[in-house]
Amino acid sequence: MKFIVDQQVEDIEMPENLKLNTFLQEFHSDCPHPECIFGFYGFAFGQSPFPVPKMVQNALISNANKGAYAAVPGIPELRNAISKYNKHYFGMDVAPERIYVGPGTKELIFNLLEVLHGTVILPTPAWLGYLPQIRFLQKNYHMLPTRANKKFSPNDLRKLALRLQDRQKILILNNPHNPTGLLYDRLELEEIADVCREQNITVISDEIYAQTTYDFSKFVSMGKIYPEGTFVTNGLSKSHAAGGYRLGYVIFPQHATDLKRQFKKILATEYTAVSTPIQHAAVAGFEFSNEMDEYFEVTRGIHQVMGEYTYHKLSAIEGVRATKPNATFYLLADFNAFATDLQKMDIMTSQRLSESLIQHPYHTAIVGGDSLVLERTDFSARIAYVDYDGAKVYQNYLESRPKTSSEKVEFVKNNAPKVVAGLEMIERFFENLKKDIPQKFQVQKNLVA
Repeated sequence: MKFIVDQQVEDIEMPENLKLNTFLQEFHSDCPHPECIFGFYGFAFGQSPFPVPKMVQNALISNANKGAYAAVPGIPELRNAISKYNKHYFGMDVAPERIYVGPGTKELIFNLLEVLHGTVILPTPAWLGYLPQIRFLQKNYHMLPTRANKKFSPNDLRKLALRLQDRQKILILNNPHNPTGLLYDRLELEEIADVCREQNITVISDEIYAQTTYDFSKFVSMGKIYPEGTFVTNGLSKSHAAGGYRLGYVIFPQHATDLKRQFKKILATEYTAVSTPIQHAAVAGFEFSNEMDEYFEVTRGIHQVMGEYTYHKLSAIEGVRATKPNATFYLLADFNAFATDLQKMDIMTSQRLSESLIQHPYHTAIVGGDSLVLERTDFSARIAYVDYDGAKVYQNYLESRPKTSSEKVEFVKNNAPKVVAGLEMIERFFENLKKDIPQKFQVQKNLVA
């Protein structure tokens, strides 16, 4: 019997980071060179490497017997904890009734796009998960390219909005930003909010990296600046290194009572509720304590040290430009100065560049620009600097926190050898390219399948 797949599904591509990660799990065994038994240097998959906070683990164990369905919006204890969490860390007075819990922010953003009518405005470069969702839902959308500083201009937003005919426009704002690691500050958010009020733009503010902001005092939620028109999404995956728990939440704008009712129908229809034991475990994660504060402080400190090292190493390669991250564990590297040299090697797209870097002897995995909603010929790439043993590095940082520039460099060299070696491989790749050293790139078919 032949099964026919719906065309909407046929048109969706596997997210590039997941496609690449699947390939990489098998790649190391295929390389015939014995020195490559280590596999690859992983700059492609963005996952916090640290252990889940102990109090969250213990709470999950204690609540493993909770087998009953939870309420669709989330258990009351969790919604109360999230409300207090937002007040404590982000200065936002949010009633628990405005908070809905879901299986990760990715799902919640998808649910919001299902419910909200209108044209989506997507600033680029962008996290690689937004566009497939927009296309799957057959939403009208327009790209909003960023300026040279990799941030979009409020004036450009206004110009685009004026061209759109829909009664409602939906801006996806990712702050702190994946893939650049940049942060929109209070003044920038206020200017964006002014345009949104003027042009009737609803904002979905993806703030999953909020707690990773290196100077945490500089983070401001768009929900605080534009509370009447912003949906804020956040969760456990990045701040608590608990992506596998699949728990996120959305804060609804003020006075959105009817919309919450519509949203509840969608959640109840699609997945009923988030796993009850996971919700109880999350309560512990959102309760503030000295232990939790130390966890946030240590993990963001390590991310900053790794980010500064990665930024300086890439920027030291002649022709490479990189964003200097203020948060997250990513930066965007621009290799477009090598476009002519790459084309001589028959490397015409960023995807082909990614495929070439994973081959022997480089064994380096990156996410190319076309996966970041850039032009296919834009030789930019997201670099995720988390390829190290998070538990070990966390403990070493606790025991001896690096303070000077030289101490930070030594910390990275001693604790993240694959990050160091991978950056050296990127440098070697482009040095060989400049020297016109012949290189053979025999890309396995299953990488691009």
